[in-house]
Amino acid sequence: MRRILIIVLITLSGLCLPSSARQKPVAPVVLISIDGLNPDYVLEADRHGLKIPNLRRFVKEGAFASAVTGVMPTVTYPSHTTLVTGVAPARHGIYANTPFDPFSRNQGGWSWYAEDIRVPALWDVCAKAGLKTASVDWPVTVGAKIDFNIVQMWRAGTPEDRKLIRALSTPGLLTEAEAAIGNYPEGYDYTVEADKRRAAFNVYLLEKKRPNFLTTYFAGLDEVQHAHGPNSREAYAALEEIDALVGQVRAGAEKVGKGQAIVCVVSDHGFLPTRKSLSLNAALREAGLIEIDAGGKLTSWRAITWNSGGAAAVALKDKNDEAARNKIREILQRLAADPKGGLLKFYEGDAARRLGGFPDAAFVVGTKPGFYFSGSFDPPMERDIKPGGGHGFLPELAEMDSTFLLAGAGLPVGHNLGRIDIRDIAPTLAALLGVKLPMAEGRDLLKTK
Repeated sequence: MRRILIIVLITLSGLCLPSSARQKPVAPVVLISIDGLNPDYVLEADRHGLKIPNLRRFVKEGAFASAVTGVMPTVTYPSHTTLVTGVAPARHGIYANTPFDPFSRNQGGWSWYAEDIRVPALWDVCAKAGLKTASVDWPVTVGAKIDFNIVQMWRAGTPEDRKLIRALSTPGLLTEAEAAIGNYPEGYDYTVEADKRRAAFNVYLLEKKRPNFLTTYFAGLDEVQHAHGPNSREAYAALEEIDALVGQVRAGAEKVGKGQAIVCVVSDHGFLPTRKSLSLNAALREAGLIEIDAGGKLTSWRAITWNSGGAAAVALKDKNDEAARNKIREILQRLAADPKGGLLKFYEGDAARRLGGFPDAAFVVGTKPGFYFSGSFDPPMERDIKPGGGHGFLPELAEMDSTFLLAGAGLPVGHNLGRIDIRDIAPTLAALLGVKLPMAEGRDLLKTK
């Protein structure tokens, strides 16, 4: 009864404030991404023998989805951009982890830059509303309009990358934080130990900068599942350690919010075991659509793949090259008809565009579970690879489903939202922040009709 009275008084006091003041949330809103977290790990934790008390708290104390349908392709950068914009990759502009780069002139660079996002993100609308934002290692944040931003970026994979991150983050922020709590991880260090270090930086930003909205990213589970596969002993051990980090960040948010923090845990995709590779480029080369030199380097192409794990776009250099288009279609029809082959299905035209990814592709293709796309130009098309795990597969595969957990003061308790779309998450968080994402394609999950 006392708790109900307090909530009523808080609500009534808010009604007495000017509208501009009411829009600003009293409690911090924190968005935590655990890369590769399958919802089954949390919702069926006992069956997996997982000790993850902090994640299980969300199911008991808040709202959750039984499954989240992802974007095309189900990989990190397109998914994380959808998580903060509420639109599909075809609209927000981050189509894959890496830009289309047939001749590898970008030297392995990823889609790091926020200027490539074509629609407003949550941090943009927060800025217009006068809300403070912070981020630790969220993908596609180099140059983002975030008040306290520790960017995700790497190049050398050495301690020198820390200088790069320091230079591209909010001026002086990383230097200040490192002086207080020690070194930040190197650029591409996505071990669980690195996640532990990043968790400390999240708590620091919450306590010292008191943002209204914070985004953060833990990738140790993803790396372990790539190496050992989903549902492996190693994956379970990694998640149990990351669970403790979720607890630390939530406690930090609740401390500064005086118990009123709103915390959302999401993931970008699920995982499937992988054991074979499939190279469409080898078939395109055989059909005369790709040429390479004596050293195996690409010299010219009429059609080539843009691979994203278990999915790929087939690009035409000349969109009017109908002869090449017909050859590709024949190849794909033959491969899809082979019950023992690795190609699951392909899409073109309006059917491809409805997937919401690779808008300029001539064809969008997906592998069967167990197969991963390779960029090799050499036969055979299918090869055995070291068993592990992967993603990027067509989002219609249930194994690619991702996670949504939400808890905080005034939110539904123990509420199963069923299956949702990943595009629903950003507008839901926007509503909790008192802002709007006018271009979002998703819906506010907590809005009653």
